[in-house]
Amino acid sequence: MATKPITTVLFDLDGTLINTNELIISSFLHTLNFDEPNRYTREDVLPFMGPPLEDSFMQVAPDRVQELVDRYRAFNLEKHDELVTAFEGVEEAVQQLHQNGYKLAIVSTKIGNVVLKGLKLMNLDSYFDVVISLDEVTHAKPHPEPLLKALEQLGSTPEEAIMVGDNHHDIEGGQNAGTLTAGVSWSAKGRDYLEKFNPTVILDDMRDLIAFIETYNREKN
Repeated sequence: MATKPITTVLFDLDGTLINTNELIISSFLHTLNFDEPNRYTREDVLPFMGPPLEDSFMQVAPDRVQELVDRYRAFNLEKHDELVTAFEGVEEAVQQLHQNGYKLAIVSTKIGNVVLKGLKLMNLDSYFDVVISLDEVTHAKPHPEPLLKALEQLGSTPEEAIMVGDNHHDIEGGQNAGTLTAGVSWSAKGRDYLEKFNPTVILDDMRDLIAFIETYNREKN
């Protein structure tokens, strides 16, 4: 667990920095209900949000995983710019963290080109020198590999970092890597769900992250 002042912030992307909830839910419903309309509901697909697509579809149809992944990604790309929206306060917070000299990275379970598409759409791409997507790793979150890879590229250690996300994979990924962790209360799965995984802090607004870091660092200095 972090024992030094925080210098580095690792962010999940979907549901944390950009509001892709409607896009992801719609993509899962389109894919899973393609052959049998209305079989899956919005509530049914919430558990699939977070893990890599292959892992989610393996639970549903192990013999058709690639077919389902391809169908999902085609719909997801087609509807991306139409359905992705901003979370209030995120761009302001990220911009301030960047201006204040914090090292920032994205750690996502999505493939790289879609991560970059979302960052550019929401005008966040200029703030991140390091982006770790599913393309760069063997093991996705909650395995520590993607977080440790991001930290290595930033020249940081887990003891000076915090992982911010909307899913248990983010919280457990941070815990497994040895960072502090922040859950966001606007998670599609809800604040109560995230609290079960004991993040260091729950944020009600991304701008709260700045206050948390400043307070934490004062106590460490």
